[in-house]
Amino acid sequence: MKYLLFVCWDAERMDGQTEPDPTEAREEDEGFPWVDDLRARGIWITGDQLAPPRRARSVRVRGGKTMVTDGPFAETKEAIGGFDLLECGSVEEAVELAASHPMAEAGTIEVRPLWGS
Repeated sequence: MKYLLFVCWDAERMDGQTEPDPTEAREEDEGFPWVDDLRARGIWITGDQLAPPRRARSVRVRGGKTMVTDGPFAETKEAIGGFDLLECGSVEEAVELAASHPMAEAGTIEVRPLWGS
């Protein structure tokens, strides 16, 4: 079963980060031990860091009218800053792996099964 891990941490700190120049080639990560271990075990499928919340746009359609607002979908001190997609045998395994994620000590890891998975 596939599980999506939403990696959430301090929105203000994310907004303060310097973003990479999109015209420059992105260097491959020098290694992230948590990902390296799960990749070697065939569990980690994909993941990435997201642009900071200041770059988010929230889109809602109500009564046929589209409303676009700046910022993330919820007003909160934490925001989704990245994600990991894992293939796990159970929700218990996904939760155990989320607890071992390095960002779990600084933020929150939300674990959700993919619909129909």
